[in-house]
Amino acid sequence: MAQTTPNHTQSVLGWAAHDSSGKMTPYVFKRRENGANDVTIKVMYCGMCHTDLHHVRDDWGITMYPCVPGHEITGIVTKVGKDVTRFKEGDRVGVGCLAASCLECEFCKKSEENYCDEIQLTYNGIFWDGSITYGGYSKMMVADQRFVVSVPENLPMDAVAPMLCAGITMYCPMKDSKLLETTASPKKVGIIGLGGLGHVAVKFAKAFGHHVTIISTSPSKETEAKKRLGADDFIVSTQDSQMKAKKRSLDYILDTVSAWHSLGPYLELLKVEGTLHIVAAPDKPMGLPSFPLIFGKRTIKGSMTGGMKETQEMMDMCGKHNITCDIEMVTPDKINEALDRLANNDVRYRFVIDIAGDEEKNNLS
Repeated sequence: MAQTTPNHTQSVLGWAAHDSSGKMTPYVFKRRENGANDVTIKVMYCGMCHTDLHHVRDDWGITMYPCVPGHEITGIVTKVGKDVTRFKEGDRVGVGCLAASCLECEFCKKSEENYCDEIQLTYNGIFWDGSITYGGYSKMMVADQRFVVSVPENLPMDAVAPMLCAGITMYCPMKDSKLLETTASPKKVGIIGLGGLGHVAVKFAKAFGHHVTIISTSPSKETEAKKRLGADDFIVSTQDSQMKAKKRSLDYILDTVSAWHSLGPYLELLKVEGTLHIVAAPDKPMGLPSFPLIFGKRTIKGSMTGGMKETQEMMDMCGKHNITCDIEMVTPDKINEALDRLANNDVRYRFVIDIAGDEEKNNLS
């Protein structure tokens, strides 16, 4: 393991944390030369995921400093390797959570690279050449074409950037439960939490005609959920009367909340044979009483992001239905302020860093 290998000759400006304080500062580092299967990407925008916050502050005890985070990246291809067939210079592209995998296991062969035992992430991972990966809080990156997707021409590159993580994290469980298929029999879909993940789930579910109920601890979010995002119903989960009134009313619940909570009360909202799907990761085990499972024949599932085929499917679907994240733009000099606000859930609903800036975007237009 090394920060660089001999072919890392390109100097790049980025923003990195150097210790568990998580303070981000400008950082010049080296990226590899463009290889035969690589594309070099001028980074235009990079979303700020809660995972970035965990890594820069070493909340999970796995951070390799210096850490350049960012795995919700959109940009323009500026160079392609000799064996690249999927992209050309000038293409609009995105890079998400994945940088490398073994390419040979059962999961890689069926385009579920995210479940490969040897998966390496876009940052804080170890690439095939043994170097540490650095993410999208930087002016440029080099990525293997197999881990890059095309961005539809009709989507704004700033608001679509968070879909590389938040979007695919919502797309996969919904696809798995056949909720992304237009049907004459809409499902009753519940979404726990109306944040960066939850608001995207609302957009997906409504695009396919389902009845959507937001389940939240914050009564103040009801107007936002219904009038702006189009949710059909709203349950305040701390109100026992509301929870009891909606008992056995939902076919499916998508749990997007990363704070600790017991699953028992939410399971009671499901119909018999309903499914609760977990995508968030609280730092302590969630409470799981057995009776709501046993007496309702209910199922609990989980999933993480998605493979590359599904990520491109998700992007294409967003293009078809004009689905993007609701974002708040920040400039690189405001990254620390944005991380602090992110820690306090003070964002509607995703920060995106304007990496390139107006002058450089004009040069590429």
